[in-house]
Amino acid sequence: MEITAQKNIKIDASHSSKYDFILSDEALAFIEALHQKFEPRRKEILQKRNEIQTLINGGWTPDFEAKTAEIRNGDWKIASIPQDLQDRRVEITAPTEKKMMINALNSGAKVFMADLEDSNSPNWDNNMQGQINLYDAVRKNIAYTNPENGKIYALNAQTSVLMVRPRGWHLVEKSLLVNDEVVSGSLLDFGLYFFHNINELIKRGTSAYFYLPKLEHYKEAELWNDVFVFAQNYLNIPQGSIKVTVLIETILAPFQLHEIIWALRWHIVGLNCGRWDYIFSFIKKFKNIPNYVFPDRSQITMTVPCMRAYTQLVVKTCHKRGIFAMGGMAAQIPIKNNEKANEEAFNKVKADKLREVTDGHDGTWVAHPALVQVALDIFNKEMPTPNQLHILREDFECKASDLLALPQGTITEQGLRNNINVGILYIESWLRGNGAAAIYNLMEDAATAEISRTQVWQWFKKQVALENGKILNEELLNLIIDEEMQKIAVLVGENNFSKGRFNEALQLFKELVTQDIFEDFLTTKAYHLI
Repeated sequence: MEITAQKNIKIDASHSSKYDFILSDEALAFIEALHQKFEPRRKEILQKRNEIQTLINGGWTPDFEAKTAEIRNGDWKIASIPQDLQDRRVEITAPTEKKMMINALNSGAKVFMADLEDSNSPNWDNNMQGQINLYDAVRKNIAYTNPENGKIYALNAQTSVLMVRPRGWHLVEKSLLVNDEVVSGSLLDFGLYFFHNINELIKRGTSAYFYLPKLEHYKEAELWNDVFVFAQNYLNIPQGSIKVTVLIETILAPFQLHEIIWALRWHIVGLNCGRWDYIFSFIKKFKNIPNYVFPDRSQITMTVPCMRAYTQLVVKTCHKRGIFAMGGMAAQIPIKNNEKANEEAFNKVKADKLREVTDGHDGTWVAHPALVQVALDIFNKEMPTPNQLHILREDFECKASDLLALPQGTITEQGLRNNINVGILYIESWLRGNGAAAIYNLMEDAATAEISRTQVWQWFKKQVALENGKILNEELLNLIIDEEMQKIAVLVGENNFSKGRFNEALQLFKELVTQDIFEDFLTTKAYHLI
């Protein structure tokens, strides 16, 4: 149903009256203002990404830029950090689905990141209901009743500090148009949340806090900063009220950490090591370079040299500038009635979190409430202070070659099968509207499928030899895909398989891993199917 909300704005989606207050004329006028002012620059930075990819394809490698050396070498720090963000030792993430939000806010984590990005399948209803849920969560009146057993979920008196992750600059919202032009998903997600909640947040002694995903260049950070300045002026909010943490989850970002912080110096409070998207970005950016072939993703752990360099550089840079260095995600979820498997999984989490806290990280991420206390125990023991800004890591030095060192390892048939199996399972879940999928006892988001299909694309394109001597040609690829689809059908059951969107997921996955031109983000292609 097509609704004309204002003269220049069109909403091309099924109408639900419950969204009317989120899509008020005043809120849409704000979205229109953001679009008119910043859409041209958004397109410019996306074009710049394409130009840099062309340079990499031609043999150029990133380095620390000489023209910004003064920023890197300068003795400066960011603006102040709010009191309720001083201790972020454990953060939990989840999409903006009501029950998951309530459980996350009640989990005991210091911060909850409500996700409109990689763990959200961005259909119109998910996006709009997510904004309603955020509105209610800010006002502490979000509640949910399980229709099957009548169990009521409501907020505790003490809840996690709320942060929101909008979509990345590359994503659009096809259901909302300004002058027949689709709007940026980033601007829509940010704009609706900020417009409806900033005054209430300030009244409650907090403010609008955001995670910014997938930045590749400090110019992209400058664009976000200008959006914040404009938005605060538009609503007569004091400058600097917005506070952000930037996800360092692209291979180009570590070369510009100081510049990104400088661009956002009035608004930034931290950087986060988004490990899974970082691995995806690393493989993607260098996919066409001869001999630059990555091993099984299971072998690209946080202890390989390039990942150690990346995370330690984030800690050192953050603490020099007076902001927090957040560790990566623990994606494990509990396994019912399997104490041994849970113990093994939790021991891996403990080792991961111990490495982070001893490296100097100020906090970390988990994906499930059951892991909050596991991570808290490690950080409480090793970090008695609210944060570790005093640990400057002057012992650590990092060269460009350290960040770009190719992980060593093997390409196995099992690794190939795992990529195909998990990639199809996740895409099918995403197409059904679920972007946070429990797959083989891990809580997966879009980064999982991105790594999976990117590796298969690269291995197939280069016709690699697997560890067992088999060559990954078209015949072998099709054979293994067919076999993995049979396993998936058994795993989910005949009824679920027939009711699901597995054939569409299979078709999309095969297209993504065999097409000549690599698709930068599978979600941009899959978005047309939801």
